[in-house]
Amino acid sequence: MRWNRFRQLEPHGSVDWFEQPSTDVARRCPFSPAAANENIIADERFPAVPRDERLGALTGCFVGHVTEPGFRNNGSSGGLVSWVAAELLRTGAVDAVAHVAPTQPDSGGFFAYGLSHSVEELFAGAKSRYHPVELSGILRTIRAKPGRYAIVGIPCFIKAVHLARKAEPSLAERITHTLGLFCGHMKSARFVESFAWQLHTPMPEVRAVDYRVKDEGRPANWYRAQLTLADGSQRAEDWWRLADGDWGAGFFQSEACNWCDDVAAETADVAFGDAWVEPYSSDGRGTNVVVTRNAEMLAMLKAGSADGRLALTPVDADFVADTQAAGFRHRHEGLAYRLGWRSTRRKPVQPRKRVAPGGSSLPLRRKLVYRTRAAIARWSHRLSWAAHRLDWPALYLRPARAGLALYGALAWGHGRLGKVADRWLGAARR
Repeated sequence: MRWNRFRQLEPHGSVDWFEQPSTDVARRCPFSPAAANENIIADERFPAVPRDERLGALTGCFVGHVTEPGFRNNGSSGGLVSWVAAELLRTGAVDAVAHVAPTQPDSGGFFAYGLSHSVEELFAGAKSRYHPVELSGILRTIRAKPGRYAIVGIPCFIKAVHLARKAEPSLAERITHTLGLFCGHMKSARFVESFAWQLHTPMPEVRAVDYRVKDEGRPANWYRAQLTLADGSQRAEDWWRLADGDWGAGFFQSEACNWCDDVAAETADVAFGDAWVEPYSSDGRGTNVVVTRNAEMLAMLKAGSADGRLALTPVDADFVADTQAAGFRHRHEGLAYRLGWRSTRRKPVQPRKRVAPGGSSLPLRRKLVYRTRAAIARWSHRLSWAAHRLDWPALYLRPARAGLALYGALAWGHGRLGKVADRWLGAARR
């Protein structure tokens, strides 16, 4: 994996990888048509477990947080990811946990996969990281050092881990647990540079980034970005004040994310998300939703709740799906529409997804929303690259503000432009 000019990590190698199903890489890449899909992997891993079409296999669903000291305040949400990882270490189920943690920015990015052997090390790597990382380094470490490992990752990473386990018996033996994170999409590293531009900070001075500063006095969904500089000072801004701060608009989104149909890490033993419904989304302390997929993880959470270390409420699949409603629309309804319009273009490889192409009957407004998101994702990479090369941030920031205004008008009817869009769409329907 190497950095490209848009500050995304991408594979470099033979152009035949995706076109030759017999190649090892084609069978391992989570986006390859030759790789087993999420249903196949989950059926092998969780046989006879009831399945929900949105969440995958499930033995239990919960909403809640960690009450044991240290975990909730150290995480972006309710602290449950770190707690489960720590419990695996405490009980001896694993020797180490592989997860994303801050690293030196001169290594190519601000975050990378590393191994934690203690709760203190887990805390150092807690919180959400909307930053490109890759798995090859940590897999090399696991190959070289026998032991039992858990891996934390977003859906495509957990799928890639299981594809690698299928290909290598040693990895299948050593990677014993997978902890999944619900995912909206992945950003490029240029997102941090955009923060720096808008906070009037020279990028070489940035030493660390926090995508979600936690403040118990504010709603959990009021994201705030913070940069730490070389002199130790910090600069921060609310996402809603940023030119590209609406997550759903698709700024800096990886193209691969347009063709993903897994929101809830369906191949992981347990998966975690934010509880983006009231009253939880207004609770600045953070709250998780959790889906367990095997008896071990279900028993662990029930035991923690019985001991008073966790505050968990059982919920149904509909509740969990509602907390991620926008993500499911984009990955199901939106993906069907994107597959439909992709089939009209000449592409060397057609994605094989669990969602069938369609969307022709969608309202015009929804079609325009999906088209606008895809366009923003494409040109945000190109304009930010040009702005970086020319040292001219406004070349990106001015179109970004305009693009966000257009997206807000189409998606939510925001502002004067939203009223114009409402009138135009009304006329189009008539």
